[in-house]
Amino acid sequence: MSANLRGQMVVVVGYGVSGRAAAEVLLAEGALVRATEARPLEALATPDGASGPADARFELLAGGHRPEHLDGASLVVVSPGVPQASPVMAWARERALPVWSELELGARLCRVPYVGVTGTNGKTTTTEMVAAMMRAAGVVARACGNVGYPFSLAAREEGLDALAVEASSFQLAFQESFHPEVSVLLNVAPDHLDWHGTLEAYAAAKAMIYAHQGAGDIHIGNRDDPTAAGISEQAPCETRWFRWGSPGEGDVGVVDGRVVAGDGTLLGKPLGSGRAFLSNTAAAAAAASAFGVPQQAMRDTIGSFAPLPHRGAVVAKAGSVRFVDDSKATNPHAALAALESLTDAVLIAGGQAKGVDLSPLASAAPKLAAVVAIGESAPALVRIFEGLSVPVTVAATMEEAVESAYRSAPRRGTVILAPACASQDMFRDYRERGDRFAAAARAVAARARRSGPIRRRSHA
Repeated sequence: MSANLRGQMVVVVGYGVSGRAAAEVLLAEGALVRATEARPLEALATPDGASGPADARFELLAGGHRPEHLDGASLVVVSPGVPQASPVMAWARERALPVWSELELGARLCRVPYVGVTGTNGKTTTTEMVAAMMRAAGVVARACGNVGYPFSLAAREEGLDALAVEASSFQLAFQESFHPEVSVLLNVAPDHLDWHGTLEAYAAAKAMIYAHQGAGDIHIGNRDDPTAAGISEQAPCETRWFRWGSPGEGDVGVVDGRVVAGDGTLLGKPLGSGRAFLSNTAAAAAAASAFGVPQQAMRDTIGSFAPLPHRGAVVAKAGSVRFVDDSKATNPHAALAALESLTDAVLIAGGQAKGVDLSPLASAAPKLAAVVAIGESAPALVRIFEGLSVPVTVAATMEEAVESAYRSAPRRGTVILAPACASQDMFRDYRERGDRFAAAARAVAARARRSGPIRRRSHA
């Protein structure tokens, strides 16, 4: 579906990465753009000192959203961080204004085929891997969407043959025409309930990944996730599966740590370890296969694709203790996946829980030597682990947390940052949180090299 935006007044609500991209694209399409932002103007300046495009058709209103900001508008483009329950959304509904996400803007403008990827966890890894498999086959492709490079910018980029698009639940909730040739639903677990309100609403947003697919399209589902599989079974097109174990015809599975196609062909052994990374690799291979990527291109990619930063990387070692950065584990489902293959672990967790119940983390107690709680949810984590024979301490800073975790770690143990929460109570984003963890871990490791590691017990 095309977008004829020339001469229309479009209000962009939220002027972060997504909002800036939307404004740039809308101006290029001939629209008049009014951007509104809750933060003050001085917080929006880029390194060159500019707070927005130098264009007479652009207006930036910072310091809060007001009803009159929608005056004269024919369309609202909303950024992912703006809650459905926010006043500005109510004002748009009162005026019967259409509301798009930046994802919808991209869908209206895109002229090349694309794969759409969503799920609670693993989206970025899978999206990047699908794009890499496309490129290995000689397709000029890029990953975009929630990975960091906005879909709307990629949709207008010249010279591309295809796209791999990561779609968040926020973006999918406000789309009307997102139509990937291949869609992927990786998993569904409670997350962002402060935004969606209920798990049912969150799951319904995820199901929008295939809402506009039909005959000739393919959906990829996860046979190992009952909730996600139930959603995938309702797809209005052909459905194929990835799974843990031997795959059926047309599917992809993981057998003995290797990715295997439905015809029995070995596609490779991934560089990363852990069930989540292997499952994501199988999902990417299933999507690439459905898109027409040859098996050799998949094989080449699987053998060379390293895990992305902040997703289970070992960032330091002090004596026999490893430090693992899984800062992207921003919900309990992801944190439990990060802990699945570990024993004798000291878990650093906490932050903004996003309305999600953290009590499922208790199931990891047998794997834990200790817990260090940080951020807003620290009191909740103390309540969860007290009485489970897992020592819990509370740290005020990441540096304090790493030091405490190191002293609590048994011989050959692992200190892992798998917060199960968002980061914005203490950090700019999960990347800064992971970087702070890695820097603190390297400082501990350097000190251990100078003075020797501390004496440790063997964890029973």
